[in-house]
Amino acid sequence: MTSVAKRNWQALTESLRAAGERRLVLVEGEPDWCRSWVSGCLETLDASQALWVGRAEDAELAGLTGIASKQFKRWLGRETSVLVWDGWQGNPPDGVAALSGTLQAGGLWFWLMPPLEDWGTFSDPDYVRTGLDQAEHHAFATRMAGVLAADEDVIRVQQGHEEAPVLPLLKPGSSVFELATTPEQAQLVSQLVRFGLGRRRRPLVVTADRGRGKSAALGIAAAELLLAGRQRVLVTSPAVDNLTSFFRHAAETLGERLAERRDDALVMEGGASIRYLPVQDLLADKPDAEVVMVDEAAGVPAHWLREVLLGWPRVAFASTVHGYEGTGRGFAIRFRQVLDRETPQWQSVSLHEPVRWAAGDPLERLVSDLFLLSANSPKVISPAVEDVVVERWHPAKASEQALSEAFGLLVDAHYRTTPADLRQWLDDPGAQSWRAVVNGVTVGVLWASVEGGLAPELAEQVARGERRPRGHMLAQSLATHGGFPEAAVQRTLRVVRVAVSEEHRHLGIGKQLVAKARHACKEQGLDGLGTSFGGESGLLAFWQACGLRVVRLGLRQETSTGEFPVQMLCGLSEVGGQLTQGLRERFAKHWPVLVPRHWPDLAPDLLAAVGADLPASARLDAGDLRDLLNFSEGYRGFELTLPVLRQLEQCSGVMAWLQEQSDLALWCRMVTQGWSWDEVRYAGLCTGQKEGEKGLRTLVRELLKNGPEL
Repeated sequence: MTSVAKRNWQALTESLRAAGERRLVLVEGEPDWCRSWVSGCLETLDASQALWVGRAEDAELAGLTGIASKQFKRWLGRETSVLVWDGWQGNPPDGVAALSGTLQAGGLWFWLMPPLEDWGTFSDPDYVRTGLDQAEHHAFATRMAGVLAADEDVIRVQQGHEEAPVLPLLKPGSSVFELATTPEQAQLVSQLVRFGLGRRRRPLVVTADRGRGKSAALGIAAAELLLAGRQRVLVTSPAVDNLTSFFRHAAETLGERLAERRDDALVMEGGASIRYLPVQDLLADKPDAEVVMVDEAAGVPAHWLREVLLGWPRVAFASTVHGYEGTGRGFAIRFRQVLDRETPQWQSVSLHEPVRWAAGDPLERLVSDLFLLSANSPKVISPAVEDVVVERWHPAKASEQALSEAFGLLVDAHYRTTPADLRQWLDDPGAQSWRAVVNGVTVGVLWASVEGGLAPELAEQVARGERRPRGHMLAQSLATHGGFPEAAVQRTLRVVRVAVSEEHRHLGIGKQLVAKARHACKEQGLDGLGTSFGGESGLLAFWQACGLRVVRLGLRQETSTGEFPVQMLCGLSEVGGQLTQGLRERFAKHWPVLVPRHWPDLAPDLLAAVGADLPASARLDAGDLRDLLNFSEGYRGFELTLPVLRQLEQCSGVMAWLQEQSDLALWCRMVTQGWSWDEVRYAGLCTGQKEGEKGLRTLVRELLKNGPEL
């Protein structure tokens, strides 16, 4: 690199810093040339906080800190002056989007890649992880290349023309950008302090895009709470590395009052402290604290968030609106239901003005465009049912507006929707989609993927747990956990997501979308239509109305929702119908054993809904009926009758009848899930064993008199 070129790059970073802006430098060429060129360029730049994402040996040669792309979460919450992303080593979209937000004002992001015209056929090493390596053409990468080529603020350095890249000429502004607290951020700090000193059970929820200073505001407020007399503030996050900014600002606020400083704790003279605990440790140890703060809350499983909410008197949640860990919008929509139910006096605040760079920063806009981070579901007047048109749709061929509308629907409908989901949707060769349209506007969308079709020998290996091919989530789960190898042999269309705009729900649009997918399955000769989702009784009822039936309930909670996955299936061919029936009968037979061991705390309404959906697996004899009659009349004890009560709920129509009874929760907790009388009493379902048994006896008496025929 010539001395003139070096001066040009230095001048660029100085002008960017003064303007409070950042830029992407796209380095296009062969991998060795890209690495060599960027290493030379780095010699002219301030690389004191530089990060190289790629191979460790390349980072070492460049004299930079290095991480692999899959380790990107370690760097969240930190800041970088220069970011080098070696795309030849893989480009997980969540990582690319997230780490771009670590770049400071004046920073450059060097992205090492093939020429833009080759992106659509570039074999990204990250594709293997997701099964996308089977696609010949990658629409997601092609779309990104188009966005980059059209953006005049992207600096392109191309092999063979590297000495003369077109560098932007920034006009000097009336003032130089300075990193300072914004009025919005200062107001949030004040609000957090009032919350931390105020009344109990009034949680605060903070949402903001990256770079708005929410973590810094949390840290400043935590320190001011100690200065105001609080003794212990606890903070948690998906990782302590995410809290670098939090602890730095807290330490600066405490100043000379700080007696001990660690990466995960600050202690004042006198012992008042701010400490970090992983969420699991926080919930396991339940330490006393006046205030608990949860940063990057959308990255914490929903069921843990609820436990934190109920476990301490004052809890603040902060989440990035758009980021790797899922959208704060999806987090807010799903978690809002919990807040409304448990703490109806909760408060919400949002930050809009950037702190770490200037408003209108070209890189922030570019990253938002690349990954549709600002995708919003459309707002239109609710139509008459006859105005809705449901059609087959190809997102990879859609206009930017239509794609943004559809992706916005997915964001609003799901707890965690990330840039990786957009790539999977566009690039999965087995993907099929439908959309519902009103006057040209997308109001509903269904995304599905064809799974299965494995060779019988491979399917047997999958069922035994010896092999796990990429993809085929539902097919492999039913083969392995359900115990039916043919589930991996048959071809099934799995509904990945279905979403309808809030204004258009309860009009039957979701059912129309599923009906279209079901019809397509028959046309294509597929064996079944299936889905897997975080268990919730309303969703279960929706899929039942669409003709699907429960075939499995997962043994472990989903990380994203904290719910147990419910898997449902509808057989459409003869063998598909046989598979569905076989899975259901086997699961029904195992249900009484699995429930108390794996789902002892499952919500009674969901538990009953799953149980009512399953085929009958028991019949009562004369002795069983005699025991039930004696129990109902008060002559036989509960413990002696429990085996028969568990048989009773496996009989045809019994659980469906119990669903309509006011004492359903008492039945589920005591009979189905095997709780103790103390546990039921603590849950407020009865005052003790005597009252509880009376309620169960009444249920059995009514069932024998007015329930289904036994």
